[in-house]
Amino acid sequence: MEPRIEHSCEKKLIGQRKTMSFANYSIALLWQGFMPRKNEIQNKSSEDLFSLVKYQPTHFTDFKPSNEFERWAAMEVSSFDQIPEGMESFVLPSGHYAVFSYQGLSTDNTIFKYIFETWLPNSGYELDDRPHFERLGKKYKNNDPNSEEEIWIPVKLLSTVR
Repeated sequence: MEPRIEHSCEKKLIGQRKTMSFANYSIALLWQGFMPRKNEIQNKSSEDLFSLVKYQPTHFTDFKPSNEFERWAAMEVSSFDQIPEGMESFVLPSGHYAVFSYQGLSTDNTIFKYIFETWLPNSGYELDDRPHFERLGKKYKNNDPNSEEEIWIPVKLLSTVR
């Protein structure tokens, strides 16, 4: 499975966030709080949902299941003029991403094992210190094996000097 490499411009997002770890993974609670309120967001650029993760710079180099990260449930907007109470704004910086088209259950983590253990080490790229995200569009169906989404992994060309 080969990704496309795409440059993404800066994006404005509005949503909710929660700090968690893989040992204490509470993504369902985040989405249960966000989904009933998503229609309160004004100036949406599309109906796509963003499941975004902001990792600490050492998250992958010193990986432990207890490492905390920030997970967001959000939508892209054209402006931050109106932010619903209890939601926050987030600016997703521009940069290059490896974009994987994925079909299957969101609970099946084998795609991430492939990305980080097979594709990335052989790609000529390395992780960039920017948020990772999944873009959940019209073909996304929660808990459905026919669900489709895009997985966006921040990358930069491998530096030749280490």
